[in-house]
Amino acid sequence: MELTMYDKLLQLPLFQGMSKFDFTDILEKVKIHFNKYEPGSCLVRQDTPCNQLIFVLDGEVQIESNDKTHKYTLWENFKSPNVIEPYSLFGMRPYFTASYTAVTEVNTLNIDKSYILNELCRYEVFNLNYMNMLSNRSQVIYNKLWNAHIGKTRDKIINFLLLRCMTPYGAKKLSIRMEDLARLIDDTRINVSNVLNDLQNRGLIQLGRRTFSIPELREVVQLLDKKD
Repeated sequence: MELTMYDKLLQLPLFQGMSKFDFTDILEKVKIHFNKYEPGSCLVRQDTPCNQLIFVLDGEVQIESNDKTHKYTLWENFKSPNVIEPYSLFGMRPYFTASYTAVTEVNTLNIDKSYILNELCRYEVFNLNYMNMLSNRSQVIYNKLWNAHIGKTRDKIINFLLLRCMTPYGAKKLSIRMEDLARLIDDTRINVSNVLNDLQNRGLIQLGRRTFSIPELREVVQLLDKKD
């Protein structure tokens, strides 16, 4: 059964718990923009100002995070329904931290920041959902930071990925030199090389030229803290 736009939006954490009456009231007051993107089209570019909430209603989107300082690029995908970087709308640096490109045909609903401040923030459910989302993300990242450089080389590589990926599951691709990865996790290049080759022999990753792909990150994460 195909979901209506109302049903899809209610699946998003920001709108969960809202009544149909409140949601209808919001639609009457808030100016909403609908956009359609063909495969390969860019929804958002990294480091551009985040001045709206972008809700992905249909389709699959690729995330590309490029760290020029530490010389690596990370790719991963997510599917609808979802919202793009609600945590980047406020704060000291309100800019998108990654680029987002349509993998399939994508439909989005955009709400400008001014309408969020003037209208959506009047609804207690929306405010609670927003605070819970930001608090949860902050707590998850805080816990990940404790493990960033702890354990053996394999654990440190896995924690490096977990700290930077939007989700701890699904396909990922990382473009980085082994010496740069070793420096970032405070380890040696030979240790990093040995671990990556071992993971490839286990069928968990595929090594390429200055890149490695992970078909399913969840399977790699299961190796955390294991002795073998």
